[in-house]
Amino acid sequence: MNHYPIYTDLKGRPVLLAGAGHVAERKAESLLAAGARVRVVAETLNEHFRKWHASGVIEWLGTAFHESLLQGVFLVVAATDDHALNRRIFEAAEASGKFCNTVDQLDLCSFIVPAVIDRSPIQIAVSSGGSAPVLARKWRRQIETLIPQHTGKAAALAGKWRSRVKAQIADMSSRRRFWENLFDSRFDTLVAQGKKEEAEAELQAQLEGSGAQQGEVVLVGAGPGDAGLLTLNALQAIQAADIVFYDALVSEEIRALIRKDADKVCVGKRAGLHQVQQEQTNALLVEHALAGKRVVRLKGGDPFVFGRGGEEAQVLAEKGIPFRVVPGITAALGATAYAGIPLTHRDCAQTALFITGHCRPDGSELHWQTLARGNQTLVIYMGTIKAAEITEQLIAHGRAADTPVAVVSNGTLQKQSVRTGILANLPELAAAAERPALMVIGEVVALREELRWFADNGEN
Repeated sequence: MNHYPIYTDLKGRPVLLAGAGHVAERKAESLLAAGARVRVVAETLNEHFRKWHASGVIEWLGTAFHESLLQGVFLVVAATDDHALNRRIFEAAEASGKFCNTVDQLDLCSFIVPAVIDRSPIQIAVSSGGSAPVLARKWRRQIETLIPQHTGKAAALAGKWRSRVKAQIADMSSRRRFWENLFDSRFDTLVAQGKKEEAEAELQAQLEGSGAQQGEVVLVGAGPGDAGLLTLNALQAIQAADIVFYDALVSEEIRALIRKDADKVCVGKRAGLHQVQQEQTNALLVEHALAGKRVVRLKGGDPFVFGRGGEEAQVLAEKGIPFRVVPGITAALGATAYAGIPLTHRDCAQTALFITGHCRPDGSELHWQTLARGNQTLVIYMGTIKAAEITEQLIAHGRAADTPVAVVSNGTLQKQSVRTGILANLPELAAAAERPALMVIGEVVALREELRWFADNGEN
């Protein structure tokens, strides 16, 4: 271990900062955020430093460094572009027993500043010992995706209750198990939802031994397929789940990110190939949540856009089961973007409509006059089987037969294919497309050749 890791309390402590340029500005921001009293020595102040000085945020000691400026300071940071000056500051700090950090000069540092993931009061530092700061920052970014934004709030609440928990649970091992179970329970979800009072009530109930063992359900949007389009909240949810019920549309790449020891159950439905009825899926969600499990319902696209997430949420609400929703990028947004087709454009489409080709048998007839209007983009989910009927109705209600159309299969994946043509031949395009596929109708499709950026296996 090259360096001994340590966190320093800078609140109200004076820190000498040499320099007032762009690099020094970043250092000053961090020091001020930590509550330090920043004293600056620099020939000139940049715009930010001038504002800080005018508002009394920092103290400007003058233009020239001299050893007397080290008196009474807690730390020293040298951030000038003068190497000789930086060395003189470091040597003076060493002689007076002050810790000094010199930007980008490891040999002139008695302490280094790590890359930090800040979820105060939780902080995680990543350091290369000054040898590869870019690599440390890279790993900080990757680790940051795993730490939920509400972690700090959960830690702050735990700190508030720590003495009471310690008084009630004397045994250290038992106390540790209590905290571990708490942070993996409904308490964490309540904090994430901003329900502080309910979170504290849950903590108290668990401390008193009456905390509900009931689990929760998270309805998670997996997006259109590309694992890179998962949200951070979605990734965190599937990596915390005890059991995941996933659709057939969820890609292998995304399923690979599910926690390894979680149970995985496919409840996917495709036209003509229904594996699990919706009512059965609803019952499974309820059953496992009541058993105290963290349940994830993982859906392609967005749970609330033709994903029956609303129906599932209604069942959960009726049963009194806690649930939350993690939105995802719906196929109409993801697949068209990867196909190089903007849904709207000032010149040719001021409206975009999303419809499904599969309605309930007792549902209302589609309003074809509205759907057939010009200067709008029509995106049809699950409609390839009815492509002939859709084409006939749109043309009959005024949509031009030569309106550009596209059929996108496996949108956002490496095997994506895009077939383009005109409305009159949409049935043929749909019949040749791999399912499931998304149909796009509108003048914006003509922009694909100009805007296509993602390599695909399309016909054109």
